[in-house]
Amino acid sequence: MMPCEIIAGQLGALFTCMPHDRYTKIRTPFLYPDGDVIDVFFRESGDEVVTVTDLGESLRWLRSHTLTPRRTQKQRQLIDDVCLNHGVELFKGMLALRVKKGENLASAVMRLSQASLRVADIWFTLRSRAVQSVTDEVADFLTEREIRFDRAEKQLGRSGRTWTIDFHVWAPERSSLVNVLASGSRASARGVVDHVVAGWYDLSHLGAQSIRLVSLFDDTADVWADEDFRQLEPLSQIARWSRPDEVEELLKAA
Repeated sequence: MMPCEIIAGQLGALFTCMPHDRYTKIRTPFLYPDGDVIDVFFRESGDEVVTVTDLGESLRWLRSHTLTPRRTQKQRQLIDDVCLNHGVELFKGMLALRVKKGENLASAVMRLSQASLRVADIWFTLRSRAVQSVTDEVADFLTEREIRFDRAEKQLGRSGRTWTIDFHVWAPERSSLVNVLASGSRASARGVVDHVVAGWYDLSHLGAQSIRLVSLFDDTADVWADEDFRQLEPLSQIARWSRPDEVEELLKAA
């Protein structure tokens, strides 16, 4: 019986096979977090071995949806844990399984599919940490430039609501309240902007006290639309994290 016939018999119509260069592509019912279909591939690697792999698609997907191109130590540890849990090896950026002919090929396809899904799910963990990691970078920057600041300061708005401001920066002539806008995706960027707009509107009375309101965009991630900047311009001064010297100049200005 041919491998595709085995897969069809053991996994049913949810998994379909088609030729793909030197491999056979198996379309799975699993999805990446953005809705793309997870495909795995197999080929016979000799008389006795079949290799099942994702051809590197899982790590490519994760890399394209994170802020930095290089994997951090935490990311590498999470990926290693996924491979260990599912009995999969990481070889030249590819998730891979090697099984002997006659063993349960369908089980290998399922294990590799689940490993691909778990690797992609690391994105949720990284996205929740995106804002925190950027504010840590901003804190390091302010310390390096010898700019005095308080972090996570509470400010009472006109509505009676208390807002947590990322940084209260102190300069000789004027202090600034700084909110950092960071997001791991375009989908969540809109909510970040709306929250900061609401906060600055409620705290607009502080401008009369010569306190500068600053919206610091992490524009190293291509998730912002022009309208996001325009929406905040009437309420605050706009700064871009990709231009650190300009950020310093703004925060030290009278």
